[in-house]
Amino acid sequence: MPDECGILYAVAVEREARAVLDAFGCDDAPPSPWQAVPIGGRRELLITGVGKANAAGAIVRCVDPRRHRAVLNVGVCGSLRDDLPVRSCVVGTSSVYADEGIAEPTGFRTLASMGFPVLEGSDGLFKADAALLDAWRPRADAAGPIATVSTCSGTDAAAAAVAERTGAIAEAMEGAAIAHALARLGTGAAFAEVRTVSNFTGDRASQAWDLDGALARLTEVLGRTR
Repeated sequence: MPDECGILYAVAVEREARAVLDAFGCDDAPPSPWQAVPIGGRRELLITGVGKANAAGAIVRCVDPRRHRAVLNVGVCGSLRDDLPVRSCVVGTSSVYADEGIAEPTGFRTLASMGFPVLEGSDGLFKADAALLDAWRPRADAAGPIATVSTCSGTDAAAAAVAERTGAIAEAMEGAAIAHALARLGTGAAFAEVRTVSNFTGDRASQAWDLDGALARLTEVLGRTR
């Protein structure tokens, strides 16, 4: 498995970057977006910005096969399961696009089912590197697919639809796009997605949130790799 040196930690926003820096005892300020910076040893940190386009673009710009043996997408996520509470740590067995397709009266169809896959031979699901997944399972509270969405699930119906069509246990906004970009680049870098739950998905009025707690948990679980 790729060791903890040579890993690029990719996060979406500055607060997630701060959690990573704290995990490795680094007092530096978070970097500017789309700049991979050292954070001790041969680890590096990258703020991609929120969403698929930012995530893919930042990876294409910054990943260097001479330095990055693996890319670990870390941050917070929304839980799609009642038994996956706030502050839980989730490792993705895969990162899967949830809304690349068409919504028809009979249901949702993926781009692949229409003959337009996002990547040749792909149904929009990108499996985690086996060695990284094996290393992270014991540290996480749950393992399962993580959905990558453009529109977060703010209704019960939307959350149920994402879970049903992807099998995901949580949703975020960058993972599949990062894995997709890495596949296109063909650098051989391993990939996995590790997140902590900041909120439940579903109707906004009934969602439970603890962003601070989720970020503290992220610092804790990453700090175990020091």
